Amino acid sequence: MNTPSVFLLRLSAFMLAVSASTGAQAGLLDDAKARGVLRIGQDYVPPAYTAGAKFRTPEGVDGILAEDLAKRLNLKLDSVRNAGNSGDGKAAQALKGARSDIALVTVEESAARSGVAADGSVLIPTGYSAGAMAIMRTDTDIRKWEQLKGRTVCLSEGGSYVGQMAARYGAIEKVMRAPADSLLAVRIGQCDAAVHDDTMLKELLKLPEWKKFSAQLPAQSRSALMIKIAAADSTAVAYFRQTAAEWSRGDFWAALKKKWSNAVAFEVYLDQNVPDCH
Repeated sequence: MNTPSVFLLRLSAFMLAVSASTGAQAGLLDDAKARGVLRIGQDYVPPAYTAGAKFRTPEGVDGILAEDLAKRLNLKLDSVRNAGNSGDGKAAQALKGARSDIALVTVEESAARSGVAADGSVLIPTGYSAGAMAIMRTDTDIRKWEQLKGRTVCLSEGGSYVGQMAARYGAIEKVMRAPADSLLAVRIGQCDAAVHDDTMLKELLKLPEWKKFSAQLPAQSRSALMIKIAAADSTAVAYFRQTAAEWSRGDFWAALKKKWSNAVAFEVYLDQNVPDCH
């Protein structure tokens, strides 16, 4: 005959088993809502802003998209550095850690078309793609990428092209804190060229104050920014596909590019205390 204490022990064990089973079946959206935080892996997570420091708009749009995703779910955002740097192969471990729910990864366009990562995860296009583009003074003697050999090229932390300019062309890379610092260095003659995403630089060059720095080398090494998510979680896959579709409708991307370029241009303006180089 079972005593009350034995019955309670068995009931408790049964409830724990049910709870564990339910937790195992819960999707990432349920898990994120339960903890009140959406954990998103990114190739680059800017250092936290400290009071009194100059604000800098970071390279890329990963952080902007991550903030929007968390806001849509009414959750706090926890940005986590991807295990790899960039590219589908290097970011293959991005979802294997316990920390991130999804990841934003940069994937070569040819690989992005398959919609599947090397580890079987689903790749959802965000609608953002870009290639490396160089801008320079209009009177530059640089006409092709190969002429960057021995020249100083400015880039910014977190950019996809850090290391590539030196490896491919023998350029002398100068990695700055943020795009505004890189672009300012070109204006005052510290760098021969600045290399960033062509999607954003083309928007920046629409501003009249950048006309004198509108010489450019054509975009190369195009890649797409993708949401990387476990294939087994069909509910989450459907949700983030719908979100990405909403980004591609209306003026979401046009407004984002304009906001980014205006912010960076203003940061350059505030810090430029010497004339443009001549």
